[in-house]
Amino acid sequence: MTPRSLWRAVVSGSATLAVVLALAPSALPSATAASTTPQAQAASTDYQAEDATISQGVVESNHAGYTGSGFVNYDNLVGGYVEWTITAPAGPADVTLRYANGTTAARPLDFTVNGVAGAVGITFPGTGDWTTWQTKTVRLTLAAGTNKIRARATTADGGPNADKLTVTPTSDDTQPPSAPGNLAVSNIKSNAATFTWTAATDNVGVVRYEINRGGNVLKVVDANTLTATVDTLTSNTSYDVSVGAFDAAGNASQQSNVVTFTTPTSGDTQPPTAPGSFRSTSVSSNSVSLAWNASTDNSGSIAGYDVYQGSAKVSTTNSLTATITNLSPNTAYTFMVKARDPDGNASSPSNALTVRTASAGTGGIPQYEKDIARVDLGWSIAFLPDNSGSALVTERDRFEVLLVTAAGQKTTLGKVPGVVTTTGEGGLLGIALSPNFSTDHWVYLYHTAANDNRIVRMKYENGVLASTSEPILTGLAKNRYHNGGRLRFGPDGKLYATVGDAKNSANAQNKGSLNGKILRINPDGTPPSDNPFFSTGGNARYVYSYGHRNPQGLAWDSRGQLWAAEFGENSQDELNLIQKGGNYGWPACEGTIGDCGGYIAPKRTWSTSQAGPSGVEIVNDWIYIAGVTGQQLWVTQINSTGTGVGTPQAVFSGRWGRLRSVTKTPDGALWLTSTNNDMNGGSPGTIDNYIVRLKFPAP
Repeated sequence: MTPRSLWRAVVSGSATLAVVLALAPSALPSATAASTTPQAQAASTDYQAEDATISQGVVESNHAGYTGSGFVNYDNLVGGYVEWTITAPAGPADVTLRYANGTTAARPLDFTVNGVAGAVGITFPGTGDWTTWQTKTVRLTLAAGTNKIRARATTADGGPNADKLTVTPTSDDTQPPSAPGNLAVSNIKSNAATFTWTAATDNVGVVRYEINRGGNVLKVVDANTLTATVDTLTSNTSYDVSVGAFDAAGNASQQSNVVTFTTPTSGDTQPPTAPGSFRSTSVSSNSVSLAWNASTDNSGSIAGYDVYQGSAKVSTTNSLTATITNLSPNTAYTFMVKARDPDGNASSPSNALTVRTASAGTGGIPQYEKDIARVDLGWSIAFLPDNSGSALVTERDRFEVLLVTAAGQKTTLGKVPGVVTTTGEGGLLGIALSPNFSTDHWVYLYHTAANDNRIVRMKYENGVLASTSEPILTGLAKNRYHNGGRLRFGPDGKLYATVGDAKNSANAQNKGSLNGKILRINPDGTPPSDNPFFSTGGNARYVYSYGHRNPQGLAWDSRGQLWAAEFGENSQDELNLIQKGGNYGWPACEGTIGDCGGYIAPKRTWSTSQAGPSGVEIVNDWIYIAGVTGQQLWVTQINSTGTGVGTPQAVFSGRWGRLRSVTKTPDGALWLTSTNNDMNGGSPGTIDNYIVRLKFPAP
């Protein structure tokens, strides 16, 4: 390949092959096993480079030895690519590029699958001359059906001459890398920090590292990089960062140790502009919903908004709406809002707005009634069916089940055996009571164990929680992040569970994996025969819906329809109306962003900074969503056809911090829990979070 001038036209290959790869019959994995049975090797399929989509390259035939009708000569610049469209079963595949490189300079390529990083910085060294063809293989994780595999040049030398791509589905590597070690942070600036770590190991080989804040990716680097600077941070902001490793099969390691730090202020003293068009969007007898237009700041970001009722601050939020509750009927109130930048500079106030509440107590906006109890991290609540108003509450990081009465009295019933933390989002999570609890006394729990996440059940009789548990479903992959964890019995008497993708996004589209799913289970742990993929066998028998990243709360409306919340990656959180057998698009689609064709769209999305939707409850077809990241309760009403929702309203913004669970009480009110200081395994020795009771105004 000789250097070519950049004025040369970009050529796009027109045809894309779609050859179905035929898998040999294979053993299906057991739903209760932590490992899977290797499948038989599938046949290889060749895809010619000249038939692919080409950007900043050209098809040529001036060097002998190629297959097909030619090869692709990359332009000598960063960003040129060849993108093949292939059809394959879900799971890992060996992807082999036949190439020639007549120079002495290695020509690295990044491989992506459906826009998601697959193998980073793969080098293609010199082959001696342009007529000597060699191969190099990477392991990529494919979704079921159509995939777009892109090989992109990452240096000014461009890529090697590309002849063809050979795709061989395989499933022989199920062993994840070890966790990266000794993560350290240095050179902390207002917008950047440098991270270093020691290498992970793998039975085949590590291909990339992800630097994470919480469960969100800050940066991806190749396997040879053990130090990286992230320059997209925000000043005066607290961070908790870890690193995870991936092998070519897409297996994700557990996370490294966590480093915590706060970026310094930038020295900025210029305040944001005042919020514009401050207005009321709805009014009830006890609440006023407010909205405004975004402020701007010279830093490029707004840290949040503070709403004032007269001179008193009544709401703190990072969204553009807030609902103020606990107001009196037929009363005038005056509000205004200010913006803050990351360095704490406050804007001038918006226009003042005077609103009068309605005289009749209608609507679905709850108001604060009283504190119930102080707890550590009350993750999930299940009310006892004895009309006492008492509930069982899971303490995520203390691994305990509490009995909390309507008056707020707390009793520790005991620890759930075998629970471990992930120093992140794992621990003792969901709880649900058997539909026949009054006779069978079964309490169902979702928790992290030494080698997996699992669903178990324990007896609770005569005020005593058993000391042993019975496994119902095991082998759900765990990670520091993306563990899911909600349990709820549906109107059909089946147990539903939300399971995160465990930081391996390919799990979501693989129906042979229990992760990235909403599962539906008989109370004894067997798969219901009317599940949508029951006839497929193996783990697929348990799958109710798939294509989820980290699904959370579950609730049913008056029509018996299932609604679920879901944490997004870096763009959009979701509220979904769940269909039996439905595919919700992750990782190709996040909310409404990405390659979303053919997937079920969410009924509502939020910016990931505004919601972090966790627990969900439905009362009289009003949906209540506890927001962790946004630190507010979202309220919206299902429309008259049951096919969508109205504009969500944010209530109690900033009042109790990170809101985790919202649960209907037997007498028709709500219990709401907070879980602050929960991101790094919490602080189980400190009882500093709340369970509060919310009530609805009388009509």
